[in-house]
Amino acid sequence: MSDAPHPQPIDPRVPPSGTGCAECTQTGSWWLHLRRCAACGHIGCCDDSLNTHATKHAESTGHPIIQSFEPGEDWFWDYRTQAYVEGPELAAPDSHPADQPVPGPHGHVPGDWEALLEEHSAR
Repeated sequence: MSDAPHPQPIDPRVPPSGTGCAECTQTGSWWLHLRRCAACGHIGCCDDSLNTHATKHAESTGHPIIQSFEPGEDWFWDYRTQAYVEGPELAAPDSHPADQPVPGPHGHVPGDWEALLEEHSAR
């Protein structure tokens, strides 16, 4: 296997960066759903989360394609076209652990999380 960068915005060889949003995990925040960068494996929180780290990662890196990192979901999204796209099977694991709560992570989700998300989406 070559160590050369993959020429397309999807590199199926790269494993995910972890089991939760990389930035939220570092700051002690929480997320609703998780998305995986198809180019580098970065795990970020979705646009319905307060911090929208998956989109911020795509904007800062130029990595345009994500895949859902939720159990049972395998869809890809292309930020450039704002549309679902086809993609290959990515390196395991293909989701966060099934026992990880949604929203997550356990112990960091405030009791009023639904109201916080409603307020966030109204902005």
